[in-house]
Amino acid sequence: MDGIILSLDELEAVRLIDLEGKEQVAAARKMKIHRSTVSRILTSARKKIADALVNCKAIKAEGGCCEFTNSKC
Repeated sequence: MDGIILSLDELEAVRLIDLEGKEQVAAARKMKIHRSTVSRILTSARKKIADALVNCKAIKAEGGCCEFTNSKC
């Protein structure tokens, strides 16, 4: 089965904007990047997620070094 890979930046943008309901400006501040970069990252992430949902693909997040806090997993 095919799958898609979300970068950690894509996952964070989706989490902040779609899950937490933050505006792009607030998400950009939190991620310490420009708002236009957040917009580009979010567009890419949403396209990948839509592809995975419509075409029954697995979603995997990877890339970079990160630390999870307050994890619900």
